[in-house]
Amino acid sequence: MNAPAALFRPARLGDLALPNRMVMAPMSRARADADGTPGPLMADYYAQRASAGLIVAEGTHPVPAGAIGPGAPGLFTDAHQDGWARVADGVHAAGGHLFLQLMHAGRLAHPDFLPGGSPPVAPSAVAAGTLVHTSAGRVPAVTPTALTDTAIQELIDAFVHSACRAVAAGLDGVEIHAANGYLLHQFLAENANLRTDRWGGDTEGRVRLTVAIAKAVADTIGPHRVGVRISPSTPFGDLAETDPHTTYTALVRTLAPLGIAYLHHGETGTPLDTAVRELWPTALMVTPLPADRDKPQAAAHSLERGADLVSFGRDFLANPDLVTRCRIGAPLNEARPTGFYGGGAHGYTDYPALGGRARRG
Repeated sequence: MNAPAALFRPARLGDLALPNRMVMAPMSRARADADGTPGPLMADYYAQRASAGLIVAEGTHPVPAGAIGPGAPGLFTDAHQDGWARVADGVHAAGGHLFLQLMHAGRLAHPDFLPGGSPPVAPSAVAAGTLVHTSAGRVPAVTPTALTDTAIQELIDAFVHSACRAVAAGLDGVEIHAANGYLLHQFLAENANLRTDRWGGDTEGRVRLTVAIAKAVADTIGPHRVGVRISPSTPFGDLAETDPHTTYTALVRTLAPLGIAYLHHGETGTPLDTAVRELWPTALMVTPLPADRDKPQAAAHSLERGADLVSFGRDFLANPDLVTRCRIGAPLNEARPTGFYGGGAHGYTDYPALGGRARRG
């Protein structure tokens, strides 16, 4: 069955004219070089998927302490910038558009791969009750060091500098990652943010860092090049939010006047979804509920409910030509767990497009 036509209507995103409303979601693939530099294989991978209305490239750390694990890409050195420039060139040559997700792992990082074996950093010295990825496999998270006010200011500057490098590398923009249990989400969650200074203590304090980073980045590279991702109520990373409706309506209200290109919202199945749609003034990108994710019919339903764009995850991972397959009703490749994280081309750039062969960028 062909996907609904609504998915293939053009859309505006900041200054970009997108050919369709299907977004390739950021998915960690752990294929960067040991120093975090994207290599030619990453350029091939993203170029293969350039028919997406927009690609949001995987979480990329703006400082060494922000890495989520071995193979995660960074963007704070000249080599990183050159690597991302190759990725951007490949996507643009194939007719696509590319944002890059800027993320900091916070307490989900680990001394095993952080510089000098240092502990991770977080809003407060509270360990996550979960396992984290290291070169030795999954191990318990360690107790992080609480960020000082000075370190928080430096972190804001680091996001700005990394965003500037993204633009210099030719990317179309950046997505600030305030979701899925990572550092900015940790600041939003009451069980991870126990601070009593201006970066915590109440709703206004807990949303302050996400807004400060978004504003600083937008002021520097232009709001049309900036998105923010949120995932209310997501328990990933051992986070618990006691009143997500209050937290996220406050966050969205505070972000709205910045005029950034989009908000990337993980649907909750609660009245909060409607509130976000009503409060947000520019493009709204939606990640459907986990039970519906990656299903074209469910994506079209999200558009009917007021979303402008819908992100697809594993279906884009396994189908470099997902847009074409959905448009003509062709069967989809199944994602293979082997190769999800790390390794070479197998399970990464070798998924076949229609016709039986993977297209190499």
